[in-house]
Amino acid sequence: MIVTFITSNKHKIKEAEKIFQKFDIELKHANPGYPELQGTLEEVARFGAKHVVKKLNKPVIVEDAGLFIRALNWFPGTYSSYVQDTIGNAGILKLMENVTDRYAEFRSVIGYSAPNSEPKIFLGKVPGHISTEEKGNQGFAFDSLFYPKDSDKTFGELGLNEKNKFSHRQKSLEQFANWLISENSK
Repeated sequence: MIVTFITSNKHKIKEAEKIFQKFDIELKHANPGYPELQGTLEEVARFGAKHVVKKLNKPVIVEDAGLFIRALNWFPGTYSSYVQDTIGNAGILKLMENVTDRYAEFRSVIGYSAPNSEPKIFLGKVPGHISTEEKGNQGFAFDSLFYPKDSDKTFGELGLNEKNKFSHRQKSLEQFANWLISENSK
């Protein structure tokens, strides 16, 4: 089985390749771009998959993900990429100064579409909390701020193989892979 992942993020591609190996799914990569709606992760992924499949006429996945911090009314959420590019980790830590409720979730939504079909959506999320300082230089974006539940290391301190055991992206990609395999065995 071959699926084309639509992204410009090389870190996401590496994560997906590792995860799909165990499912015997071959991952291709393309980045034709698509307009990104302002909406929920699900709306963005559904729209992106539907838009790109019309351009490429082959099965595609898109992924939208974000860090959702409860004390900040689930900010940055769908604006995570923009927030990372503008205020970065230092800005998040500044917003979290003197905040005791540090609960957060990383969420990932995979949107899949094949020609002549409606998009399917797969959600993965990981609960955890925001650190009081950056820790680790593995991963990317907010990884060095986020402790997954029951871990004494941030995503930024975990290697890719260790992170892929329970990351939000791993969960959404595995849901998708299991669904794809069951659909192709019918």
